[in-house]
Amino acid sequence: MTDVGGTPVLREPSQQVSPRAIPFWTVSALIGDAVLVLAATAAYVLVPGVPGWVGLLVVLLALLATVHVLAMPRIRFRVHRWEVTDTAVHTREGWIGRETRIAPISRVQTVDSRQGALMRLFGLASITVTTASAAGPITVDCLDQHVARDVVARLTAITAATEDDAT
Repeated sequence: MTDVGGTPVLREPSQQVSPRAIPFWTVSALIGDAVLVLAATAAYVLVPGVPGWVGLLVVLLALLATVHVLAMPRIRFRVHRWEVTDTAVHTREGWIGRETRIAPISRVQTVDSRQGALMRLFGLASITVTTASAAGPITVDCLDQHVARDVVARLTAITAATEDDAT
């Protein structure tokens, strides 16, 4: 795609992650934030001689954790996009900052799938595309299990048919 002057225009990746990513990210954040807030609360209550203003910090931490649990999953869902074409793997992710990555198929070295216990409960999986790049691998988080399997199979087929060396 090009603009009026013939300059290439980068479009956004076309695919969204699974809608089940929202509850998955919510539960993940809730677990992590609950541990943090409980540890801070326990330290405040159990450590003798802690100034009263530290209690305000614990309350502030709890409020920030609540905002994080409620807002982050929805923002991430709106931002996270991915696309695999015959020529490249393209991703966009983030919830505070944004990162866009594009890897030419000729640079793909391996394609891995990952599914932790919590992801299995939500029927999700992630794929990691390792490339011949110093920037590291490209990860597409929170795809439906069957979509992740299909993407891995498609990338394997595309890269096997590509004659270029990924080194």
